[in-house]
Amino acid sequence: MNAAGPGERSRSGVIRVLVVDDSALVRRILTEALDRHPDIEVVGTATDPYVARERIVALRPDVVTLDVEMPRMDGLSFLAKLMRHFPLPVVVVSSVTPQNSDAALRALALGAVDVIAKPGAMQATAEVTDELVRAVRTAARARVSRLVEAVVDLPGRAPAIASLDSTHKVIAIGASTGGTQAIEAVLRRFPVDAPATVIVQHMPEHFTLSFAKRLDSICAMSVREARDGDVLAPGLALVAPGGKHLVIQASGARWVARVKDGPKVHHQRPAVDVTFQSLARCAGRNVVAALLTGMGADGAKGMLALRDAGAHTIAQDEATSVVWGMPREAIKLDAATEVLPLHDVANGLLHALGREAALV
Repeated sequence: MNAAGPGERSRSGVIRVLVVDDSALVRRILTEALDRHPDIEVVGTATDPYVARERIVALRPDVVTLDVEMPRMDGLSFLAKLMRHFPLPVVVVSSVTPQNSDAALRALALGAVDVIAKPGAMQATAEVTDELVRAVRTAARARVSRLVEAVVDLPGRAPAIASLDSTHKVIAIGASTGGTQAIEAVLRRFPVDAPATVIVQHMPEHFTLSFAKRLDSICAMSVREARDGDVLAPGLALVAPGGKHLVIQASGARWVARVKDGPKVHHQRPAVDVTFQSLARCAGRNVVAALLTGMGADGAKGMLALRDAGAHTIAQDEATSVVWGMPREAIKLDAATEVLPLHDVANGLLHALGREAALV
């Protein structure tokens, strides 16, 4: 039987994975974790990008797991070449350090589907490998071309629009797979005085800090990782920290961010449902919300609660989603007021708030 081509699943339906990491221990942990599942097969491993290149050509895997720090060629340089010449779904498996977190964000910008933390302490290994399995299954269904298209031909920073009142409004955005690029595409179209914004992106602990810093460097709004007690304010976007839930509560005439522990919801912490449902309780019709690309159902019930509370809700359409899971589930629940392609979501959010912004 001929090997499957790039982006094509093998005829058996089993997801064929190539594990690329210079650590023999990590290769063994990842291989054993993936091979426990009958729908996944590790067809090979590689110690560096040069070996990986040969094995990709020979084995034609459906998904590649990739470390960002490797000898002879770093993971980012390899990923850029791979996406240019032989695009495949890639899951980055990275150690949690500030330097590696920044590199992982750059990998997502280059076209990686997802990023997970590398197994470290033994007590964390089971949880991390469960996340790896979910990431590989999602990556096998992802449309890699959408990852690059999301941030192509974006406009420059929008001008401040001081005459428009955004004091008592909140924008809420939730996303998962492909979401870092999709959120960037939306936020870069917001003016400097856009309403208070809260963002939930499925991402490991510490990586969200790098994500917030990246958004802050390229958007007109100020963007930072949410801290417990932060007050929502126009011109400020708060990103839910990885490993914590973000709950919004009323405090007098203000809305305050609460960063909390708690069980995972839909296997996620932060979970979009937690944030959306908290906003439905405290802000209701003052909210406009968007549920963007992502696997699973997180955010769908929360979006329904928002719509029932009078909020305007937007689901990203299938054609522009990397994985059309979360938005589809919201649409099935009749939780979306409207369904829009990614390039129209920012305008849809602002116009739903009654803003007369003309986005260039």
